Amino acid sequence: MALAPFHLAFPVDDLVAARRFYGELLGCPEGRSADRWVDFDLRGHQIVAHLAPDAVRSRVSNPVDGDDVPVPHFGVVLEMEDWKALAERLQAADVQFVIEPTIRFEGQPGEQATMFFLDPAGNALEFKAMADPAKLFATA
Repeated sequence: MALAPFHLAFPVDDLVAARRFYGELLGCPEGRSADRWVDFDLRGHQIVAHLAPDAVRSRVSNPVDGDDVPVPHFGVVLEMEDWKALAERLQAADVQFVIEPTIRFEGQPGEQATMFFLDPAGNALEFKAMADPAKLFATA
């Protein structure tokens, strides 16, 4: 069965900055748009930046494998080579990471490369790649 694309709408305080970040830096093609929102294609998934400068952005985190993971966050599970290329592109662009590109759960079924960073509006994103993609949901 083919993976169904998800839809996620999230607040931003500057659509120009959102277009630069999602469109140019992350390479997400732009879809439909209006004065207060922009659709982006995040690897086949529809994400929509809505202009909502007064939206409350609480900053909380949960401990995961020794790091404080920001909640909420969203992102995509990439192939390892794509993850490495994105990490290099973000580092070259001097993106500040919440959690630097790293390997989490090393030697365990859920071993993964992961990185967390914020968009210009403060929304947290995680991009990861599994050491063994078949174990994305493995529990043991």
